[in-house]
Amino acid sequence: MSGIETRARFDRIRYAQLWEDGDVLNAAMGDVAGGVLVSICSAGDNAIGLLLKDPAEVWAADLSPAQLHCLALRVAAYPALDHGEFLELMGSRPSDRRGALLDRALADAPEETRAFWQALRPEVEAHGAGGAGKFEHYFRLFARRILPFVHSRRTVRDIFVPRAPDDRRRFFEERFDTWRWRLLVRLFFSRFAMGRLGRDKAFFDQVDGSVSDHVLRRVRHAGVDTDPAANPYLHWIMTATHGEALPLSWRAEHYDTIRARIGRIRPHLGPVQTVPARDVAGFNLSDIFEYMTPAEAEAIYAAILDMARPGARLVYWNMMAPRRVPPALAHRVETLAGVEAAGKAVDKAFFYSDFVVEAVR
Repeated sequence: MSGIETRARFDRIRYAQLWEDGDVLNAAMGDVAGGVLVSICSAGDNAIGLLLKDPAEVWAADLSPAQLHCLALRVAAYPALDHGEFLELMGSRPSDRRGALLDRALADAPEETRAFWQALRPEVEAHGAGGAGKFEHYFRLFARRILPFVHSRRTVRDIFVPRAPDDRRRFFEERFDTWRWRLLVRLFFSRFAMGRLGRDKAFFDQVDGSVSDHVLRRVRHAGVDTDPAANPYLHWIMTATHGEALPLSWRAEHYDTIRARIGRIRPHLGPVQTVPARDVAGFNLSDIFEYMTPAEAEAIYAAILDMARPGARLVYWNMMAPRRVPPALAHRVETLAGVEAAGKAVDKAFFYSDFVVEAVR
């Protein structure tokens, strides 16, 4: 076990939706059809999205019972709701019936999950189940209370107008990247503010450097190097809801496939290395290593390798703390630099500085 269990709180929803790009994850995972996958759960969206790879099962592990209740709601909602209703319940679309949709989704859910979500009913009705986390509350405060002091509604709306790369750069430099914007980022996305209002402060223990400087660089990447119109994560940050772009597992074209395979999800309360699976074909490790000391990361990495079959891929992100295969274990994996580069070029979850794909020898 790593020390993060004792340094951070896990008694409420931290992430009510996934903030890592499921498209990039699934592309990096390779051919895992018929295999066993292990995923960090978080809100469950990327674990569920891995069902599109046609695995035998997906183990979704988390230290937080609250995050596993997010997964349980989705597992119950896919069979109970149609696609439009699912988007309303999650908060991607306006709705005045989220309470009724929540009741329908929870009808066959475990009693503990029903009680958990009924306690959050006002939050779900107001913001959707995908808006009920601490991180989403942080971005909602930003979008509705803070951003209007810096940019008009028209400017925010114009972020998501499709443009050629040169036009995106002009828009960013001439209309968006103002001194007010930079000041806002330095205040609202400081280590102190993010630790208090968004992420747990313990998640920055291994981070060096300025968080706000990192955010400024990554927002430019999102606004210029990639297309904001196709970015559901940027849309939620700036508007507190989704536009036409949706995360992978929330899209209409995948809904029936996920619904048919949803029974392959296996929730697991505990660290990823305690999942009772062997001969694992692939791992979605989110950004867990950057919360750990190098010694902790090496121990857990070794345990994960012992669970893996030859050729299995380890896929994970770093936001600010650099983490890759520990030197003592480097002989056991191969870095897939080409896969990494392809993922980084299109990654819509823009706040991460590194994307890592390693294959077990």
